[in-house]
Amino acid sequence: MVSICDHFSTTLKLRAPLFAFLLFFVASLGDARLQSARSARASTEEAVETYGKYYNYVELTERLQSLAQKYPHIANLSSIGQSVEGRQLWVMRVTKDPNTDTPGKPKFKYVGNMHGDETVSRQVLVYLVEYLLTKYGEEERITELVNGTDIYIMPSMNPDGFEKSIEGDCNSENGRSNAKDKDLNRSFPDQFDGMTADPDSIPEVMAVIRWIQEQKFVLSGNLHGGTVVASYPFDDSASHKQEGQYSESADDGLFRHLALVYSQNHPVMKTGAPNCPDTPEETFKDGITNGAQWYDVPGGMQDYNYLYGNCLEITIELSCCKYPFASELHREWNLNKESLLAYIEQVHIGVRGFVKDAVSGAGLSNVSIVVAGIRHNLMTGKYGDYYRLLLPGIYNITAVAPGYISVSVSGVQVMDGKAEELNFTLAPVVSEAAGNTTTVVVPSVSPTSHQPIQPQEFRHHSYADMELFLRKYSSEFPSITHLYSVGHSVDGRELYVMVISNNPKAHEHGEPEFKYLANMHGNEVVGRELMLNLIEYLCRNYGTDPEVTQLVNSTRIHIMPSMNPDGYEVADEGDKKGYKGRNNTNNYDLNRNFPDQFVNITEPRQPETIAVINWLKSIPFVLSANLHGGSLVVNYPFDDDKNGNSYYSKSPDDEVFQQVSRAYSQENPLMHKGHPCEELYPDEYFKDGITNGAQWYSVPGGMQDWNYMNTNCFEVTIELGCVKYPLAKDLPKYWEQNQRALLQFIHQVHTGVKGTVSDIGDGTGIPNATISVEKINHNITTAHTGDYWRLLVPGTYSITASAHGYKAVTIYATVSKDRVEVVDFRLTPLHSESNGQSFSGPRPTQNPSERVFQSLIKELSLGQGLEELVRSTATESNFRYRPSKEMSAFLRGLTLNFPKITVLHSLGQSVEFRTIWALEISNKPGESEPSEPKIRFVAGIHGNAPVGTELLLEFAAFLCINYGKNPAITRLINETRIFIVPSVNPDGREQAVEKQCKSTQGLANANGKDLDTDFFAQPETRAMMNFIQNQRFTLSVALDGGALVATYPYDKPVQTVENEGTSKYLASVYANNHPKMHLGDTECPNNGQSNIPDGVMRAAERQSHLGSMKDFSMDFGHCPEITVYTGCCLFPPAKQLATLWTENKKSLLSMLVEVHKGVRGIVRDKSGKPIVGAIVVLNGGVRLFTVEGGYFHALLADGTHSIEAVAEGYQRQRQKVVVSSTEAATFIIIEFDMDNNIFGLPREFVVASAAASMTALVVTACIIWCVCAAKSNRQKDGFHRLRQHRDDYDDEIWLTSMGSKKSLLAHEFQDESESDEETLYANKI
Repeated sequence: MVSICDHFSTTLKLRAPLFAFLLFFVASLGDARLQSARSARASTEEAVETYGKYYNYVELTERLQSLAQKYPHIANLSSIGQSVEGRQLWVMRVTKDPNTDTPGKPKFKYVGNMHGDETVSRQVLVYLVEYLLTKYGEEERITELVNGTDIYIMPSMNPDGFEKSIEGDCNSENGRSNAKDKDLNRSFPDQFDGMTADPDSIPEVMAVIRWIQEQKFVLSGNLHGGTVVASYPFDDSASHKQEGQYSESADDGLFRHLALVYSQNHPVMKTGAPNCPDTPEETFKDGITNGAQWYDVPGGMQDYNYLYGNCLEITIELSCCKYPFASELHREWNLNKESLLAYIEQVHIGVRGFVKDAVSGAGLSNVSIVVAGIRHNLMTGKYGDYYRLLLPGIYNITAVAPGYISVSVSGVQVMDGKAEELNFTLAPVVSEAAGNTTTVVVPSVSPTSHQPIQPQEFRHHSYADMELFLRKYSSEFPSITHLYSVGHSVDGRELYVMVISNNPKAHEHGEPEFKYLANMHGNEVVGRELMLNLIEYLCRNYGTDPEVTQLVNSTRIHIMPSMNPDGYEVADEGDKKGYKGRNNTNNYDLNRNFPDQFVNITEPRQPETIAVINWLKSIPFVLSANLHGGSLVVNYPFDDDKNGNSYYSKSPDDEVFQQVSRAYSQENPLMHKGHPCEELYPDEYFKDGITNGAQWYSVPGGMQDWNYMNTNCFEVTIELGCVKYPLAKDLPKYWEQNQRALLQFIHQVHTGVKGTVSDIGDGTGIPNATISVEKINHNITTAHTGDYWRLLVPGTYSITASAHGYKAVTIYATVSKDRVEVVDFRLTPLHSESNGQSFSGPRPTQNPSERVFQSLIKELSLGQGLEELVRSTATESNFRYRPSKEMSAFLRGLTLNFPKITVLHSLGQSVEFRTIWALEISNKPGESEPSEPKIRFVAGIHGNAPVGTELLLEFAAFLCINYGKNPAITRLINETRIFIVPSVNPDGREQAVEKQCKSTQGLANANGKDLDTDFFAQPETRAMMNFIQNQRFTLSVALDGGALVATYPYDKPVQTVENEGTSKYLASVYANNHPKMHLGDTECPNNGQSNIPDGVMRAAERQSHLGSMKDFSMDFGHCPEITVYTGCCLFPPAKQLATLWTENKKSLLSMLVEVHKGVRGIVRDKSGKPIVGAIVVLNGGVRLFTVEGGYFHALLADGTHSIEAVAEGYQRQRQKVVVSSTEAATFIIIEFDMDNNIFGLPREFVVASAAASMTALVVTACIIWCVCAAKSNRQKDGFHRLRQHRDDYDDEIWLTSMGSKKSLLAHEFQDESESDEETLYANKI
């Protein structure tokens, strides 16, 4: 035993060194392998994509891991499960902050290599991952996409199948299915057949199902191979017909759009002809197909996504060969790159938003979003967010959740591009919810003790919460409330206004309009909450509290709680004096964004500003307050001065402003003390709690000054507290401090004077009459029914009412404190006066039909008449740009469908022989009706600005469709001859390119001539010249592009323009009926013009040039023509045409009304015979000629005008007429007497003298004849000498004749003040 132990010990000692050596060797080998692995990994990380090989599973894993490690801030790699053989199903998440879920970011996914042998998608998706990661921060498009989208990319859903497939094998089935021979795209639950596969055999499918359910994807693409097409749901039908069965989903139109986005960005796919070797005859229109129509696929993944996964998915076949050689990969990536990106971007269309609990404010998940008319709902995500992809259109959308009251929003307009935001706040079925809500109760007294009911709940209201609040009170108190929106914020939020009055939906004659507007700066929130408190207070106390009832019954109160809802959403509670949320989404201060009387505001006008300006111009507001925060004071105009200094800038109504300001401050227990914010601003002091704006600090572009200078409204700005965004617990004290002040300020609208200005004859109210107060240089105007309100401090005033066509009236009135004096004015029309002998001739008689038509013109000229006409004549339109051939077909179609009111005239042909068409619309088209005015609408003189062409085509269709249906349209057509020339330059239009806003391609005709500067030498212009001169138009409206302005004659540089007031007036009518143009902001970058007063200017001031159609129309057609530039972009995308039509529809209709104004009449002799060709001179300058029947019609601006008529052989006639902008044309009859004077001498004396002279002449002639006869034989060569000079004599006669013709031709086209350009026209003709 001892010897054995010794032997073992000896052996161990000998082998120990050997063991140590072996251990060291193994360790070294392992370390070497580790170093090798690390080196390989480093090599992989640094490798540049070659697009020259396929990645097997190991290589794919290493590549994805390397990318995730290199870009951890935007990439996260994870596995959603394993394949049958245990390979990971890798998903790369690409987004900003990829390790967290961010509410408001839609989820998108691509899945590739579902069939293992369809391999292009596997590589292309790896390339896409690399592209997104490497271009992030370099390319704006990619950066925006990654920041705003949660992108998930799965390169291979079937890694097992891929490992079995063979490169270069285009059509075999090797590797198509998973390792258990299951086709993964036939293994999802089917809508008709249910689940058919064993879940254990399809772990890949089960993993993807869980993934889809967890993530709530919005949009997806499933990438395959075998042909080149985009396929959309449904993939199968109930009958499972093998092919040819179109299986339509509820979102069929949307799916077609999504598929087209991919196909139309793919150079091969969009052709629809993949030319695959095994199916060479197979084609797909536009490169897309309905899945089931192609062939039936039960159990497909795209249908499962749509029906069960909240997600819209299409299937995209990328290549004819399923597994092409790697040398084709780079080409495939280039073919698909743009399509892949464009398709991801579609996740941002439609409508998006949040659904929140009204009590807790928490997001509600699994709420159904229901779109009326689409039988497919989706659910909100875990944060209450939803994304409903929709095509452009108007939708009614409802949020439905168990246990909550459903909320519906009607008329949601979805535009092309980014999604509209629409948030919902759902109230629990039990209206009084316990817990979770912070409720602060203000002590109140029962109404039975005649004490008002105070607001019960104070909290900060988000936009969704505020919206629900407003809708709740509008629904609960419908007899005294009306909720409406004046427009949208940058982010699409409604700018809500709540009206509270006993007749809230319409202006009542004699009742003043008052407004409160708050939250103009988004982080100044006290006013927002006070307005909601005030709404509750007025509604709850109406009928029980005498003060509230009296205010509501006698005042129409408008309350806008938030002018800047976008800014509010980003502001922070507790902000004392910061700026976060102050500006709108575009980072502009809205209270520096209004047109200013002293300073040119260069910043672009914001949507919120434009909406408010249009609102203020549409309602005759009298008094207003703009509620702010950051101090405690009432600030009154002016807010700035011409020098920009902080000095007192006094308005003409300075005393009135001080009075209404004190009315507020004296009712606030802190404000009137004048020391607002001693902790923040210890040196600040305001006497009586009020201040002149400019004296405090200068604010150019402020809203209160704009109100005063541009409307009848007196507005002040009220700073409600030192803290801009106080804590919710502090809100009750603000209500307590301001409740009385808010009511007292409304009372101020009932001070000063008010009344009605009416016609002394028929008693009708006179709109736009001017009310002026002696020694106060600020006038106001009457509303649509002649009522007015003029705020004044106590005192005695001389007040004058004046109106065009009426004698002014002055009345003295004494104004008392705290009450309004009623002062009515009855104005007498100015009667026509004559300076001619025949003015006392016959007066025209009117038949009942004429009186009805005159009433229609007046109705359409006053108040909301034209707006009501627009609303009552909506037509469905399909806007697109029509080439010349299609335009011709469209015009012919109108004549075929409406033959009784249309006729198509060919005016001539263009250089390239395209027809220039004029469509006549009248109740008797083609017949001469000289008593009716003629109006000409022209577009397309510049082919690169085709918007006008499309607007006029739509206008023509609109008139025809509404004829016989709408009484106003029918009567206008019956009384007017309307000519529409859609395209003067059809050749240029064919050359122009869509979406080119500044390109000159197509501007000129085929000869390279700008027709508006060469209006006499081209075939197109010759056709128009004949048309203009032959038809004798009353008015012409030309549409062009490249700006947003209406111009009036002349284009040529002339110092004076005859009848300029009329031309300018006509242009202003068009601009005033356009929602943007009248604001005067062209919105056009780099056009050198901005802030054009009222959106109207003389054409030469915009761009002076000779040879224009406008000038020819004025000089030789004797017809005023205005040119309307409809938008900044010359050739905008077709999707913008609908908006442009909406903007211009009312203005175009207004021209049909204006052509019936001015003065019209008949020129005849004493026997009643009409005199054709008589000259009618307007105001001593502009001339026109009577036409068939002796008729004439001249458009004139408001006021008194001189009319002079001249005809050969008749005495000159003169008379004055009064024209009103709201009345139909004044009709006059001018009768001529024979002219009894010849050369200023009595006719009888001249005749007798002429007879005596003729007798003497005859006697003298006889004597001379006798003498000549006696000498004839002695002078026979006399006639011979005469014949010698005959050639010279003939030349002299011919030259004299030509001189006469030339003179006659010149005088045919020239007035007495002939210009150089007119001579040029005459000579050319």
